[in-house]
Amino acid sequence: MESNEIRKVFLDFFNAKNHKTVNSAPLVVKDDPTLMFTNAGMNQFKDIFLGDLKPDSKRVTNSQKCLRVSGKHNDLEEVGIDTYHHTMFEMLGNWSFGDYFKQESIDWAWELLTEVYKIDKDRLYVTIFGGDEEMKVGRDQEAFDIWKSHIDESRIIDCDKKDNFWEMGDTGPCGPCSEIHVDIRDKDERNKVDGKDLVNKDHPQVVELWNLVFITYEKKKNGSLLSLPDKHIDTGMGLERLAMVLQSKKSNYDTDVFQSYISRIEDVSGIKYESSDSKSDIAMRVISDHVRAVAFSISDGQLPSSVGAGYVIRRILRRAVRYAYSTLEMKSPVMHDVFNSMLEKMGTHFSELKKHQEIIKNVLREEESNFLKTIDQGLKRFDAGLSKMAAEGRNEVSGELVFELSDTFGFPSDLTELIASEKGFVVDVEGFKKCLGEQKERSRAATKIDADDWTELLKDDVEEFIGYDYNETEIKITRYRKISEKGKTSYQLVFNLTPFYAEGGGQVGDTGMIISDQEEIAILNTKKENNVILHYCENLPEHVNSIFQAKVDIDKRLDTASNHTGTHLLQQALRSVLGDHVEQKGSLVNAQQLRFDFSHFDKLTKEEIEKIENFVKERIKHNIVLDEQRAIPISEAKKMGAMALFGEKYGDVVRVIKFGDSVELCGGIHVATTSDIMDFKILSESSVAAGIRRIEAVTGKVSVKLLNDFSELVSNVETKMDEIQILKLMLEGFDENDKKQLVIDQINLLLKPLLDLRKKLKDNEELISSLELIQSYVNKEQEKIQSVLIEDFVVLLQEQVEETSGVNCIHSIINVNSAKLLKDIAFGLKKNIPNLFLALGAEVGGKAALAVLISEDVIANRGLSASDIIKEVSPEIKGGGGGQPMFATAGGVNPDGLESALKIAVSKLN
Repeated sequence: MESNEIRKVFLDFFNAKNHKTVNSAPLVVKDDPTLMFTNAGMNQFKDIFLGDLKPDSKRVTNSQKCLRVSGKHNDLEEVGIDTYHHTMFEMLGNWSFGDYFKQESIDWAWELLTEVYKIDKDRLYVTIFGGDEEMKVGRDQEAFDIWKSHIDESRIIDCDKKDNFWEMGDTGPCGPCSEIHVDIRDKDERNKVDGKDLVNKDHPQVVELWNLVFITYEKKKNGSLLSLPDKHIDTGMGLERLAMVLQSKKSNYDTDVFQSYISRIEDVSGIKYESSDSKSDIAMRVISDHVRAVAFSISDGQLPSSVGAGYVIRRILRRAVRYAYSTLEMKSPVMHDVFNSMLEKMGTHFSELKKHQEIIKNVLREEESNFLKTIDQGLKRFDAGLSKMAAEGRNEVSGELVFELSDTFGFPSDLTELIASEKGFVVDVEGFKKCLGEQKERSRAATKIDADDWTELLKDDVEEFIGYDYNETEIKITRYRKISEKGKTSYQLVFNLTPFYAEGGGQVGDTGMIISDQEEIAILNTKKENNVILHYCENLPEHVNSIFQAKVDIDKRLDTASNHTGTHLLQQALRSVLGDHVEQKGSLVNAQQLRFDFSHFDKLTKEEIEKIENFVKERIKHNIVLDEQRAIPISEAKKMGAMALFGEKYGDVVRVIKFGDSVELCGGIHVATTSDIMDFKILSESSVAAGIRRIEAVTGKVSVKLLNDFSELVSNVETKMDEIQILKLMLEGFDENDKKQLVIDQINLLLKPLLDLRKKLKDNEELISSLELIQSYVNKEQEKIQSVLIEDFVVLLQEQVEETSGVNCIHSIINVNSAKLLKDIAFGLKKNIPNLFLALGAEVGGKAALAVLISEDVIANRGLSASDIIKEVSPEIKGGGGGQPMFATAGGVNPDGLESALKIAVSKLN
């Protein structure tokens, strides 16, 4: 039975048991700060388990995409090494929300496995929770008694809470679970050792197949367990492992799930896959697994990046690339090629792969190309490090260097060890582990949120959001809790109803106030977690039971709404100007500006940007009225042509926002009419990733202010340009260098702020051109003066040479207006004077500058280093510096210390 059929049989089985099939949630979690990725099938139902949402159906089933590469569920380093761990996998599951419980769950699991899939009953074992005195929870006798009717008691194994008590987190829903394990070893091996003795012992062929979780309790922060009013069922079975069993394979990677990918890798690499523990086989398993994980992540809206979830995705991809590079010797991009095989295999069930295939391929290709360049840079960095160690007589590669190669260049530590050993070096493994541990600790500390239990004040089933219609209202606090994040304490408040919009769909959360007769509390942010709207405040109200007036910061909201509507008009403009291939790939909307990411492969031309701006401005001028349709079926919204946000999850009922021909699914706040936007101005257009461009723009008051400021700026610039032109004419009339320098200094004072404003002046090409011409002219005149000045000082200082301990020594404080001149003068003297030791000082702009130069022959004969000397004397000028053995510089805030610094420097010759 192939994997696509296995999935269908599972879903059909539970459909026949009155379960509703729901779509897989996106891999990237957007409304739960405790999770970065969906790592279990239950994640999308978490708010139901918590009692914060009533289910549409009490029985559901699905195949959920899961990713386990961070936190306690981290299988990354096992992937490819063994035969059954994966980063991304499919979790087949069925759920009951306060409906059936243990009896049906166990009966149906046994029926499906043994009667439908026809797995040999003699190969199955089950585990149950054996009880825990500390938790005050006894043995799961109910599960044991049910299992007895299906399987011999000798095959039912009691296990501790580590293996058979499921917890969602440190707090929240939890309960005992029962796992079904399968023994797929050959008959001879089974006769030698009873499979029961290998359950939960990490044997690659005696593996957990299905976990049935009986959600019974709520765990509080102090560890106590409270019985839930409604008990739930949450089950999960890995499709990949089930395929291994049903296809009589000994490895997940030998099933049809992965074989088409591996076959493609064989073709490209010219290496045969043997299903062994060889390095090449491990590499092929890693690549086939990781391409799947990255492709699904991209299709769900998460592009590789340098932070957060994007960094994790980039790390997975780079792990695949480095195996391809170092083990299979693939020196050019291949991951997009492997993805083609994936598309053929999984594109039918997961339509998002087909929809976003071009973006996935291009991102894979560009990311891999960039990383291959990084690997080359890493090899050069490693070679440089080894050369330095060899010169210093050391043969141990420091843990810091191994970590740098791993963290920056993606080198696995074992690859570094291999290259080092081939060149006669050893690696400080413990030092590397220490660096790795410190990084993990920093990462944990940066993301850790410690939340207390909720203090409940009022029973309230539904927290209603009324912010589409009201900016303020009377509210009560229903519950609150204290949280600690990055060492800072704050509070989260939940209201019975709220006008505050919670961050979502790219729009930031509302801020404002809640006011009672006794106090005012600032609401600093609003977010949604597990369908609950959380209001953040620095201090807990003293009178939490009071009735409060909740007031949204209306100015900030209106500015944000203006930018949000601006993104809708911008998307319509992009599709009109560039084509229908344009799709939104992400956005950020706040009171200051909007940021919009979209699919397009070329940099926008000036003409295209102008057309896009004008398109939006026209819609603003036409005063198009908002047409909002709430709570309509998603099928109807799609018929209307509504655009969806990339990577966003939508329910069966949605909200549609229309401004003329612009039609989008959106839960955000918008203006009443396009004229409220006032104006629209694109600030920048750039690349985010392969095939993804980004536009940043402003609307509303910010846009108007920007245009006014720009007009004023141009006026000021034109005035200053007139002054510069007059000075330029004066400059041409002087012959003496000192007078020229005075005029140049005046021009530079006027030029500097204008050159700093060049970006803001980008629309005024005439001014930019004039600025560049004047700057070029002034630079040339400056170079002429500097050249004369350097020659004069070289001649002057040559006359001050003194022989000290057999070395030509010059030390002097000179009058120059830049630290760079010290260097130019020093190297001018070096050309003319052999066997030179030079120490120069100058006061530049009220600060001290030092330079030390030592000829190579003096370094060789006397063992002196300019870098060491400059570090020793720089405290005299209350500063610091460095450089090379031949030349070094320092800067400081104490010009009075120059003389003593020079004396100390010269004393090194004695």
